[in-house]
Amino acid sequence: MTNGKSEAQRLEKLWSGRFGSDYVDRNLHAANSRRPFWFTLLSKYPVQSALEVGCNVGANLVWLERKLAARNVYGIDINEKALAVLKKDHPGMNVLWSPARDLPFRDGRFDLVFTMGVLIHQPPDLLPLVMQEIVRCSRRYVLCGEYFAETPTEIPYRGQQGALFKRDFGALYKKLFPELRLLGKGFLSRRRGWDDVTTWMFEKKQK
Repeated sequence: MTNGKSEAQRLEKLWSGRFGSDYVDRNLHAANSRRPFWFTLLSKYPVQSALEVGCNVGANLVWLERKLAARNVYGIDINEKALAVLKKDHPGMNVLWSPARDLPFRDGRFDLVFTMGVLIHQPPDLLPLVMQEIVRCSRRYVLCGEYFAETPTEIPYRGQQGALFKRDFGALYKKLFPELRLLGKGFLSRRRGWDDVTTWMFEKKQK
């Protein structure tokens, strides 16, 4: 785990610095095409509170804020520029600095906890811990939206090594957390304004 933690710290430093801020600049208008997905999902599942792990400038959260009370919409990120943009544009949201591997929330705090293109940037050795934190903070639903590959595959990313990994994240969730039940699987294409993202929607078994 020590190697995983040091690699996580390296990547957190990368994403919190200029590299991550450049990503912020590239994604300032990423929300434009995401309304249909979120409005459909929120009409289907009884979600009253939500947390996005790795929210960046809020391309997903802005649509949740339209349907939920802003005080029940949370996002965490490690890039201060992204958080500043989100706080300025949406002051009613709860936006915090936090690494994905150590979420500052109690067990079962949110109806829905999700990632969109964040698990792909976690070091493989630490991925189970990040996923455990996501499941821990969810009361009912876990949504995973990530790049898919049948087997774990590293992809060179903008000149950085060890910064992007594709895999079957849905299968890994099921393997690590048998209490999750798969409700549905989907695909969000570039043509629809996403980035060829595979989605898995899970529900935790209620006690």
